[in-house]
Amino acid sequence: MVKEIICTVCPMGCNIQVDGEGSIINSVKGYTCKRGLEYAKTEFVNPERILTTLVKIDGVENDLLPVRSNKRIAKDKILLVVEEIKKVSVKLPVKMHQVIIENVCGTGVDIVATKELK
Repeated sequence: MVKEIICTVCPMGCNIQVDGEGSIINSVKGYTCKRGLEYAKTEFVNPERILTTLVKIDGVENDLLPVRSNKRIAKDKILLVVEEIKKVSVKLPVKMHQVIIENVCGTGVDIVATKELK
């Protein structure tokens, strides 16, 4: 099976073709740098994404705290992580990059604040 991947590591946006099946990669074509090669391999075998979303704030209506994952999360775990984040509400004050959820769903990834709120 050949999968077409557009690399997002740098502004070049290479069109990469990965041929393989499951976790076995037979060939990778179209990349122009080592980072693109690694990105394509990861995207083929186990795609990952940075998650950005919002968290409720205790005692504050109609306002939410923007948060993000501090590392990429396996794409197949995103919905599980979002469900966990929905259960959380934070107390003010919150500092930028403050950990809101540590090791969310056992992924080794923290959910952190992307804004300071007093």
